[in-house]
Amino acid sequence: MEITAVFGSNVFSDKVMKERLPKEAYKALKESIEKEVPLRPEIAEVVANAMKDWAVEKGATHYTHWFQPLTGITAEKHDSFISPSTNGSGHLEFSGKQLIQGEPDASSFPSGGLRSTFEARGYTAWDCTSPAFLKEDASGNVTLTIPTAFYSYNGEALDKKTPLLRSMKAVSKQAMRVLKALGNTTSNRVSSTVGPEQEYFLVDRKFYTERIDLMLTGRTVFGAPAPKGQELEDQYFGFIKDRVSAYMHDLNRELWKMGITAKTQHNEVAPAQYELAPLFSTTNIATDHNQLVMETMQKVALRHDLVCLLHEKPYAGINGSGKHNNWSLSTDDGINLLDPGHTPGENKQFLLFLSALIKAVDTHADILRATCACAGNDHRLGANEAPPAVISIFLGEELTAVLEKLSKDEPVTAKGAQYLKVGVDTLPAIPKDNTDRNRTSPFAFTGNKFEFRMVGSSQSIAGANVALNTIAAEALDEIATRLENAKDKNAEAAAIIKETYRKHGRILFNGNNYSEEWLQEAEKRGLPNVRNSVDALKALVTDKAQTLFEKYGVLSRKELHSRYEIYIETYAKQINIEALAAIDMAKKQLIPAAVEYATFLTDSVSSFKAASVGASVQEDLLKKLGALLASSYKSLGRLEAAVAEAKKTEDCVKKAEMYRDEVVGAMQALRTDIDAMEMLVPRDMWPVPTYADLLFKL
Repeated sequence: MEITAVFGSNVFSDKVMKERLPKEAYKALKESIEKEVPLRPEIAEVVANAMKDWAVEKGATHYTHWFQPLTGITAEKHDSFISPSTNGSGHLEFSGKQLIQGEPDASSFPSGGLRSTFEARGYTAWDCTSPAFLKEDASGNVTLTIPTAFYSYNGEALDKKTPLLRSMKAVSKQAMRVLKALGNTTSNRVSSTVGPEQEYFLVDRKFYTERIDLMLTGRTVFGAPAPKGQELEDQYFGFIKDRVSAYMHDLNRELWKMGITAKTQHNEVAPAQYELAPLFSTTNIATDHNQLVMETMQKVALRHDLVCLLHEKPYAGINGSGKHNNWSLSTDDGINLLDPGHTPGENKQFLLFLSALIKAVDTHADILRATCACAGNDHRLGANEAPPAVISIFLGEELTAVLEKLSKDEPVTAKGAQYLKVGVDTLPAIPKDNTDRNRTSPFAFTGNKFEFRMVGSSQSIAGANVALNTIAAEALDEIATRLENAKDKNAEAAAIIKETYRKHGRILFNGNNYSEEWLQEAEKRGLPNVRNSVDALKALVTDKAQTLFEKYGVLSRKELHSRYEIYIETYAKQINIEALAAIDMAKKQLIPAAVEYATFLTDSVSSFKAASVGASVQEDLLKKLGALLASSYKSLGRLEAAVAEAKKTEDCVKKAEMYRDEVVGAMQALRTDIDAMEMLVPRDMWPVPTYADLLFKL
């Protein structure tokens, strides 16, 4: 099948709807999608019947309401289309009610206190703005998949989609106010858009199954460095191995079928690390698609006897994986509100929206940081591979200079088009962008969008975009109110741009975010540097955060507190699993292997001495190994005691703090000893695959 025929072939797309729905039904459904009006029951009935017929023709036997609970992954319950007839035969049935609403057991998903365990009822509701699609598995089973929101019996959001849709509504409303105040009469809606870049590792399935740490936690809790890492810088954008290329080929086809615009693929910096990047789409669809990307990556990998690792830091000593969240705002008539144009200094609309983002990020940096908080990301943020835990904005020299001059009432002159010439006549002159790119910045302007680089590779992008949409809505609300009440809108716009730079310019930094000098400078500027998830998550339950999210109808105080509780508990649970995996491996595999080698050395010393041959090498190895064995056994005891003590603690916050302060440190101490022993024990006696196996044997 040709690529163009493959793309979207499993999507109940606009084209399919237009072909299969009566004109009035199609028109009504489009109105619901584009104008956010409720879908009438009689229209839902027509849509459901057409959707069922299309899905069955393509081999579907079941349908599912696909939702995103607060577990961080997706959930689905499959129901068949078959229903019994009165004559004993069967018929296919899918009603409008079944399309619009489902009832999964809400007690089985984390609620953070929103629901009692015995209160089971929950609802799913069709998000008609995200197209239904077909999921196929390796056995050929086909399921009609309906993107839905998930909420409790009392209407609280139990998922990541509901707040996202609310935040999109909020930012659209406030952005439209600004546009109308500026005289825009053509746009009706503003959508936040996202293109999330997904980083991941691949590992041979055989080696994966031989390491319980990878199987249970997604990362290696032990592992001495391989002789080669990423120091030669020969992996990034290097040639793609045939085995990996075959995997990527199958992955792309599966994604294209579901209408996911998998566009770019390449080797990332670390060995066995890769990236897939889609084209941008509206934020709720992009979020749905990213969840499908992660799921499909893992499913397709197994078909190739590979395992896809989405953990932020599966291997120590080399780059971890993130998910760059490329966010922007666009109108329904095609205007990118973050496009500076050729003369950004004269582009009042762009400068106002840029000012809104500068104010929003400076005011609510703590909230943005909280959206990226998880146990896996604690290993990554702040390392020399990812943005630090300090949030700053990169604009580039030209835009920064524009704002600087405007703040001082100095004239701004446009540079005009610039071109790069490299001294080779046969090469074309390359148009030069008005800003360079800064890969060290956590929030970088990249021409017509902002790249939020702190999101972890395993995380849903929903949380980050809920925050971005909401903080932008607040800043745009303030700008709109000032413009609406101003007699001279041009003068007021100029005043807003000037004031924003003066009050919030501290958040702008164009240099090396990895440097120690920047961390010192950030502290002088009063920018927060929250280095761990337990502290970062506290931002979700401040009065400031609760007031913000309630004001714009995105999350209630109760919903915010529920998420804080869930994420804190998840952090503690993840560290606990890592600790138990480390204890299991150390006790049952790694320390016994070292003891076996020590026994071999002891016998060797005895044999050599009996033969009147010197055994200084064996004695030296035995001495080193003995010291490490004693130290590791002591560290193991410390880790077991720390875990036991943490488990006794009932308060979820104190429990998480104990895991952070005691268990993580004890794990690291044990790892130091075990990794040192790995360097002494012969390869054939070490019971688990090494970093060289995991990273270089694909």
